[in-house]
Amino acid sequence: MVKSGTEQESGNGQQAKPVGLTAAAGFQIGVRRTLPLSVQEAWSLLVSPEGMKLWIGKADGLDLKPGETFAAAEGVTGELGVVKPPEQLRMRWQRPGWNHPSTLQIRVLPAAQGKATVSFHQEKLEDMHARETMKSHWEGALEGLRALADRTGKISRN
Repeated sequence: MVKSGTEQESGNGQQAKPVGLTAAAGFQIGVRRTLPLSVQEAWSLLVSPEGMKLWIGKADGLDLKPGETFAAAEGVTGELGVVKPPEQLRMRWQRPGWNHPSTLQIRVLPAAQGKATVSFHQEKLEDMHARETMKSHWEGALEGLRALADRTGKISRN
């Protein structure tokens, strides 16, 4: 029998659940990158209008406080739940066409040598396709954040 790349077989020959599927949170994805920025620099870029375009879209006037709702021009909607500068955002986050919102957590963590790790973790995704779509989205957001830091002179060229 040929299995898809999204399924794994357990040691006893039974079909295991697809990659990224949890009992409590549905499908989930986590993507993180360490950037040559301080925690404060990474946070400032992440929540700047240019930075927010990378993970929400164009959402002018978003006030970063719990309970604040947003609707980006690109159709992403949500509500902020936890706002702890400069380390954590947690929110409901929904793309257009989705049947229900997911939970998105963004963390900025200190890393070695004064660097910062930016982490996107999303759960309650509907299916494997949504998981793969969001994996690509968050990887692109992190690359965009690195490029934004480079353009604004936050990353020095050695």
